[in-house]
Amino acid sequence: MITLANPDFNIKKIADSGQCFRLNPNHEGGYTLVANGRVLQLWDADNGCRIDCTQAEFDALWRDYFDFATDYASIRAQADPEDAFLQRACAYGAGIRMLRQDPWEMLMSFIISQRKSIPAIRFCVEALCARYGEPIEHAGGRYFAFPAAERLAALDEAHFLACSLGYRAKYVLACARMIASGALDLDAMTALDDEALFSVLLKVPGVGEKVANCAMLFGYHRLSRFPRDVWINRVIEQEYGGAFPLERYPDTAGALQQYIFYYARSAVYQGKRI
Repeated sequence: MITLANPDFNIKKIADSGQCFRLNPNHEGGYTLVANGRVLQLWDADNGCRIDCTQAEFDALWRDYFDFATDYASIRAQADPEDAFLQRACAYGAGIRMLRQDPWEMLMSFIISQRKSIPAIRFCVEALCARYGEPIEHAGGRYFAFPAAERLAALDEAHFLACSLGYRAKYVLACARMIASGALDLDAMTALDDEALFSVLLKVPGVGEKVANCAMLFGYHRLSRFPRDVWINRVIEQEYGGAFPLERYPDTAGALQQYIFYYARSAVYQGKRI
């Protein structure tokens, strides 16, 4: 067990920020993360976090995943001081970090996410993992890794319908088969610039602009991307007259999007709108 003293590392906020669907509350008052074929237990602490691993394990396996090389205070400091809403959102969301997640898992997760709430997305992702992911034994419990593309590609649409994917089932199957066949190489796509990567992702069945931007931001760490869903669109309309100043934040818009999303869904902001 280690304790990381970093005020810009809040597990609850990260779990509720809509970027990761396998970081969930557990029965011990903390959170359980399943990522990269491993399981990690975490608890928020004063000005930081307690993590059930050694320092060597954290440095080797998790430091990069939690993006500890990025100074998020400096990103928030870039917010326009005259933008009262963004200043409040940044202050409220301080502690959120952009996780460096697996592109395959992110692409699939956000294809599944369309027209679903966060709890519903988590349910579907967990159902998919429990049925088709490799088991992981950890601390007396059994968890499941996110299933490989090859495993999913061998199934048929009915298997995904059984995971409550609905109309998304055909897209999940098509995407898995593209990757398993080599028609889509997510690793090679890392070398593409933003616009080229965006263009390739839009060719995947079931992927529109929002899903492509989410896959880029959360799977490829392209902080220039600014996914827009109903929450973000509502804020842009209500707070910015329909036009958020993206040109002011060419390299950090994605991180700011997370602060905005988290704040917009909060009772604090909703109360201000009443």
